[in-house]
Amino acid sequence: MQLNNDIEVVITSFNQKSMIYEAVHSLCCQTIRPKRMIIVDDGSTDEMSIDILHEIETDRKLSIPLRIIRQKNSGVSAARNTGIRQTESPLVVVLDGDDSLEPSFIEEVGKILHGNPSMVAASSWLQTFGVLEAVVRPEGGNVSSFLARNCCPATHMFRREAWKQCGGYDETMRSGFEDWDFFLSMLETVNDTYIGIVEKPLINYRTTPASSNIKSMEKRLQLMRYILEKHRDIYKEHVADAILGIEAISMSRLYGWESEIIHTKLHGQSVSNISKEFMESPSYGDGGMAAAVRIESINK
Repeated sequence: MQLNNDIEVVITSFNQKSMIYEAVHSLCCQTIRPKRMIIVDDGSTDEMSIDILHEIETDRKLSIPLRIIRQKNSGVSAARNTGIRQTESPLVVVLDGDDSLEPSFIEEVGKILHGNPSMVAASSWLQTFGVLEAVVRPEGGNVSSFLARNCCPATHMFRREAWKQCGGYDETMRSGFEDWDFFLSMLETVNDTYIGIVEKPLINYRTTPASSNIKSMEKRLQLMRYILEKHRDIYKEHVADAILGIEAISMSRLYGWESEIIHTKLHGQSVSNISKEFMESPSYGDGGMAAAVRIESINK
């Protein structure tokens, strides 16, 4: 299996200073190296970032052919589309310039995607670092799985033909959730397909309070409305899956919060003011009142 001849990588960059070195280095250390990497600089204005990109561009020691494309700032969706249009290989990896890959990412993710014609994209678990150090375990799945939430990391490998068929990334989405939208577009355009996940943390994902992923949560309802309206037909077709998926997420978080309050009370500790207010006036119709009853029952 000559995956290196079938895969190219698109790295998006915007004012990422030396972090872009880590992304490029992680590609050069892959057990199966890609045919080429393309860096799309989305209008960087920081002098250090511009200088570092020039250093990378002129580095003759790089073990992978490199092309850098510079464009005015247009957002990550536009930057990805720009890079993908320049690829020729059937499989493409997109990588944010502030993240990096474990050495076996291309080999392991490429193996499951290459061997499963019904899989349009694939990725892996994430090892977060920075503010949060944790292993995050997205599950992938078919279109039903993606109706309630995004189930695949932004860094992933996909079939270029599927990108072409669904129209690529939505370049109007500059506030976040563009990955979720892209996955839905692929899954609803190419019938009976799914997205696979290697159950190992092969992506090193940088976390900061000011990251675009965190900021997008402030507009979550607005962005979800856009996705619901854009993909109206698939949501109509799978309305029960969408609603039950969201309810399952809500129930999981409610039980987690409930367990934390019970643990706190059993150890004679004070609960937060928000929890006190909830216990004084539980929500109704969403499982809140039942949770409050269970919490109070521990003292009876």
